[in-house]
Amino acid sequence: MTHPNQPLFWRDSRMPHVELRKVDDGRKVCYAPHSHTQWSLGAITAGESTFHYRDDRYNISAGDLVLMNPGWVHACNPIEDQPWAYLMLYVDANWLTQLRYAAGLLDMPSWRDISTPVISDAAWYEGYCRMANCLLDPQRALLDKQTEVVEYLAALMQALAGQPAEPIPNAPASLRELAVYLNDHAVDEISLDDLCDRSGYSPGHLIRAFKQHFGLTPHAYLINRRVQLGQRDLKRGTPISEAALNAGFNDQPHFQRTFKRLVAATPNQYRQSSLNQQVDAAGGE
Repeated sequence: MTHPNQPLFWRDSRMPHVELRKVDDGRKVCYAPHSHTQWSLGAITAGESTFHYRDDRYNISAGDLVLMNPGWVHACNPIEDQPWAYLMLYVDANWLTQLRYAAGLLDMPSWRDISTPVISDAAWYEGYCRMANCLLDPQRALLDKQTEVVEYLAALMQALAGQPAEPIPNAPASLRELAVYLNDHAVDEISLDDLCDRSGYSPGHLIRAFKQHFGLTPHAYLINRRVQLGQRDLKRGTPISEAALNAGFNDQPHFQRTFKRLVAATPNQYRQSSLNQQVDAAGGE
C-alpha cells in the first residue's frame, strides 16, 4: 500500500511511451528547476500551487491542466505548505510526434513545441482524470488503456494544433554543440575549462549565455541529464547503487539527494513503482 505522502508511479512495459505519476499530498513535494525529455501533461486534482515555466509564473488550482514541452525548464511547487494534489503524464516525444503527424497535424514527423502552458477547462480536465483512472486500474484491459490514451491525446493535439509555440530563440551553433556534448558525455568528468575551449567563450560569458538559451547553467544541465539517465536505469529495475554509477555519480548518497531534489521522489520510490508495475503486467492479461 502506498502511503498518501509518497508518490505513485504507474508504468507498463507494454506501453513504454507513457508514464503516470500520482501525488495525493504535495505539501512536501518540492522541485528544483528541471526539464524532461518527454512531453508532460499534468492535472491539479486538489488545492493550488505555483507553476514556473521558463520565464513565466502561473498560479494554478484544482481543475487546471499544465503542459510542458520537452527540454523546457520548469518547477511546480506548493504554496506556503497548503495541501495540493496532482497527476502528471509523461509522454514520449517521438511517439507523440508520430501521433500528431499521422493525424495530419504536422507537416513532417519532427517535434514541434506547443505554446499553451495552462488549460482551465472542465471537459479536458474530466477527460484527463478518466484516462488516468483507467491507467491506474489494474482491472482494465491493455487495449482499453491504449485506447483511452490515444483518443484523449489525439483530441487534445487536434484542439491545440492551431497554437504552435514561439520557438526558443536559436542558440548559437557553438552552444547547441555544447549541449549535445553534455548530453553525450554526461557521465564523464567535465570541466568549465574544457567547455570554454570547445565553445570559445570566457567562463562568465559561457555560463550566462548557456543559461539564457537553455534555462540552466552548464553544470545544472549536466546534473539534470544525469538524473534522466538514472531514471532510465531505475525503470528497468537496475539496483540504485549501479544506476548511480551508470549515471555518473560518484556515490549513491549523492545520487539519492540529487534525484530527490529534481524528481521529488527517492530513487527507491521510483524504482519500486517500476518493479510493482512489472509484476502487475506479468500477472495481467
